[in-house]
Amino acid sequence: MHQHFLLHKPHGYLSQFIYEKKRKKKMLGELYPFPAGTMAIGRLDEDSEGLLLLTTDGVVSEQVRSRDIEKEYIVQLDGIIDQQAIDILKKGVQIGVKGTKYLTKECSATLIEKPEWISEGRRIRDERHGPTSWISITLTEGKFRQIRKMTAAVGFPTLRLIRVRVGDFHLKGLNAGEVKLFDWKNE
Repeated sequence: MHQHFLLHKPHGYLSQFIYEKKRKKKMLGELYPFPAGTMAIGRLDEDSEGLLLLTTDGVVSEQVRSRDIEKEYIVQLDGIIDQQAIDILKKGVQIGVKGTKYLTKECSATLIEKPEWISEGRRIRDERHGPTSWISITLTEGKFRQIRKMTAAVGFPTLRLIRVRVGDFHLKGLNAGEVKLFDWKNE
């Protein structure tokens, strides 16, 4: 019987269980005693946080990573983003992926207020360093550091990136480092 997990990945952890380089890194296995064969479905980089699904079933991993499942992120940006930049994000922007230019797929993007339920997390910077703004962005693809590259391409670098939803699964109610079991709908 396969097992599936929802995890609120804190900032500073790698979305993996093995790291073979010399520098010590925080790994997912430090947060919970996951069973052998558990794999992260997609990744969040070390500087990102939020909802990460894990499973012992490779078929479920493929289904979740497909373009049929939306992934929603809340992003804190350097500066006050304008509607023109948001419209460009929605239509797709050109980013670099593995040394080649790539035009991102259309997505949903909107200016939001920081949700009250999002914890402060690590302090990014204070108001002396300039204003920040928040957007919600929903994708069906996931290239390496895609959202960070997209927001930088429109002139508003990402300061904080939080994945809040994968399909029907939501981060709300999970504390940083918390793990919950869940049932996959297609099992």
